Amino acid sequence: MGRVTERRRVVRIRDGAVSRRADTLVGEEPLEIRVNGRAIAVTMRTPGDDFALAAGFLVSEGVLGRPEELARITYCAGAQGPDGSGNTYNVLDVRLADGVPLPDITLERNVYTTSSCGVCGKASLDAVRTTARWPLPLTGGPRLDPGLLAELPDRLRSAQRVFDRTGGLHAAALFAADGRLLDVREDVGRHNAVDKVVGRALEQGLLPLTDTVLLVSGRASFELVQKAVMAGIPALAAVSAPSSLAVDLAEESGLTLVGFLRGTSMNVYAGADRVILPEAAAV
Repeated sequence: MGRVTERRRVVRIRDGAVSRRADTLVGEEPLEIRVNGRAIAVTMRTPGDDFALAAGFLVSEGVLGRPEELARITYCAGAQGPDGSGNTYNVLDVRLADGVPLPDITLERNVYTTSSCGVCGKASLDAVRTTARWPLPLTGGPRLDPGLLAELPDRLRSAQRVFDRTGGLHAAALFAADGRLLDVREDVGRHNAVDKVVGRALEQGLLPLTDTVLLVSGRASFELVQKAVMAGIPALAAVSAPSSLAVDLAEESGLTLVGFLRGTSMNVYAGADRVILPEAAAV
């Protein structure tokens, strides 16, 4: 099975001095996800938590919502490397429980996701505007203290073990409304990291994830907002910028969307009613 990290020889130049040394890189390998034997997606991911990744992906696609809807997930034994020997552990099959409808698999709907953009390959925006099982209320839900939100990136950073060794991973962390860290996953793709968090919650029977905050490293894309909404998460925060479409979806869905969460500064792009604003912020 692919490893989370690998070692490579590099030529290092520092202040004019040249040396040769081994460097630690994050692993990246393709993962093909099949449902009842039919391929529906390929994603470039960091090996590890593959079953959770597949389960979380199917939550975001509206296929799964409860653990009893999932019969089992297995690696496909016939998936071999180019030399014909050994299981690559890069193809897995999700078996749905009896009575769970199969996803609509067409040539237009098939998904190819890269490590940077999980939406790539969608036929249209309509294809990703899936119906949430747990619609978010436009008002109400957890009340978020800006001071507490400001502490979350440091808590996420301190939990990124592989990032410390490679500097090349995104992360997603799930926090309770009181700031407790519930889970954190790393991956070369930020959307994969979110799928791993959501998939683990599905396996534990925790969906919908009400009264939680999802924090992601990097930017907040349309797809990450969709994944949060589909998991019943009422608030999404990102250390970088959101896209315009992400803001539109957050407003339509009742999601609180926070961007540029750095130090004590942040921008609230949608759902500001959940954020406890200082009294001087009436303007």
